[in-house]
Amino acid sequence: MARKIVNRKALREEVEAAEKAEAGEEKVAKRKPAKRKSRKEAVEVRKRLVWKVCNQSSKPVGQSFPYHQEEEARKKAAALTASTKQQHYVQKCKEEIEVP
Repeated sequence: MARKIVNRKALREEVEAAEKAEAGEEKVAKRKPAKRKSRKEAVEVRKRLVWKVCNQSSKPVGQSFPYHQEEEARKKAAALTASTKQQHYVQKCKEEIEVP
């Protein structure tokens, strides 16, 4: 029985050519358009620390007091607790400052 002689170099060249063709198609298919970067700069938001009088459900009641007026905020919380018979407390919160 005679075997067919296989030309391994020719087969290898065919396989390599096919792989190159597939790789070229994949590169084209994988390429997506680049996203444009935003030219707008991020706006810095300034905040300040204030005292807020809150009720039992942690919702602010009334006005907010500047940070250096903690005593007035505590007096307001005590007055609200006495008048409404619900517990009120003072909490630190950050508020955004509007910059012109």
